[in-house]
Amino acid sequence: MSLNNIFAISGSAMSAQTIRLNTVASNIANAETVSSSEDQTYRARKPVFSTMMQESMRGYGWNEVSNDEFGAGVGVEVKGIVESDAPLQPRYEPDHPMANETGYVYYSNVNPVEEMADMMSASRSFQTNVEVMNSAKSMMQKMLTLGQA
Repeated sequence: MSLNNIFAISGSAMSAQTIRLNTVASNIANAETVSSSEDQTYRARKPVFSTMMQESMRGYGWNEVSNDEFGAGVGVEVKGIVESDAPLQPRYEPDHPMANETGYVYYSNVNPVEEMADMMSASRSFQTNVEVMNSAKSMMQKMLTLGQA
């Protein structure tokens, strides 16, 4: 693996973590939203990550990463964003303006504590990839000075 590939791998990870942070922000913003029906209630969303393998990157002009017969990972991609299957929170509030005919309103299934933990994890993952890129840059700069006397 060359040092140049490190930038592509870390960059793809940083892009994925950015999507994760945006999803968390959307979930937190909609944590206390209500609706009069289950179908219209906001549900928590989570991104699904996948490893981009060496074989899939050949068509994009990427160099061979390794001679590994199984293929080497060359980054991460977001396959999609899925909605949570956790149950919604029906509450009996007949005076609420969004209450249905039986007096229930449905609150989203977003858990703010879980979302905050997810946000901290994504932020730290992003920061780690920045440090990886800085370390690779530093190593490349030191390689350039090897021949100097």
